[in-house]
Amino acid sequence: MTLARRAFALALLVAAGTALAQSPAPAWPQKPIRLVVPFAPGSSPDILARILNDKLGARLGQPVIVENRPGAGGNSGTDTVAKAAPDGYTFGLPVNAPLVYNSILYQGKLPYDPFRDLVPVSFLAATPNVCVVPTSLGVDSVKGWIEAMRRSPGKMNFASTGNGSISHLGIELIKIKTQTYALHIPYNSSGAAVQAILQGDVQFACLPAVSVMPQVKADKMKALAITSAERSPLVPGVPTLRESGLPDVQAFPWFALVAPRGTPAPIVERMSQEVNAVLHDPAAQAQLRSAYFDPVGGPPATLATLMSTERARWKPVIERAGLKPD
Repeated sequence: MTLARRAFALALLVAAGTALAQSPAPAWPQKPIRLVVPFAPGSSPDILARILNDKLGARLGQPVIVENRPGAGGNSGTDTVAKAAPDGYTFGLPVNAPLVYNSILYQGKLPYDPFRDLVPVSFLAATPNVCVVPTSLGVDSVKGWIEAMRRSPGKMNFASTGNGSISHLGIELIKIKTQTYALHIPYNSSGAAVQAILQGDVQFACLPAVSVMPQVKADKMKALAITSAERSPLVPGVPTLRESGLPDVQAFPWFALVAPRGTPAPIVERMSQEVNAVLHDPAAQAQLRSAYFDPVGGPPATLATLMSTERARWKPVIERAGLKPD
């Protein structure tokens, strides 16, 4: 091969390499997206995911498929997300506990680190936790509820959606403030916890409004208070614990969208933009509020700040209460 031909061949190779380097990455998404919910069907995160998935899929141009992975108070499903390929086709919709509180409760024994192994995408929504008792208990106020625990120390049980869940921590804080005792029985979803109350297996719980308000409206449960700082328009007429004499107890569930660490930043940003567009859609907002969700939204940085703030707030509570995994 002559020198000229060699130079020409080399020029072709360089040009081809440059073209490849400059060719745009394939548009995302190219296939269905998996949305892992670390709780059972019918749980509040599952309900939220199924309200969002169709509208989100329509905006992305690919189906968003909800996959339930319950177990270990949300840890199993969240671990599934943390260990998934960071290719933009797996996201998770966890709540407070597996995203923040369990990193304190399990003291380094979690199979994942939510602050290291997950990428914040968006703060999705919040909902009030409603403290309820079965109507058969004959209690109609927070005062009567606390008195019932004091009359029967250790004989009343309460349900939660798992170890370290906000439905667990909120009642542990109430117990500390009122110097009362009740046995904790965790369940894998708010739906299962509601059934436990109706069946008489437990005597009370503070659970997401979407799970308990249908039973309250059916007169099978009595709503005593919500665990938020202020009254919620989602459950009008239900007082706060503050109004009921427990000013220092604030514990409400919030929901987030996360991705495995290493997911490309442009994909994280696109998903954040699209889910926030859904959360601000008037029709979606009406549907969310009818299911007792307050759509919040926000960029990845907002969720990252929330996670850090919540960890700092609850770490001393968990340690002071001496809480351990059941």
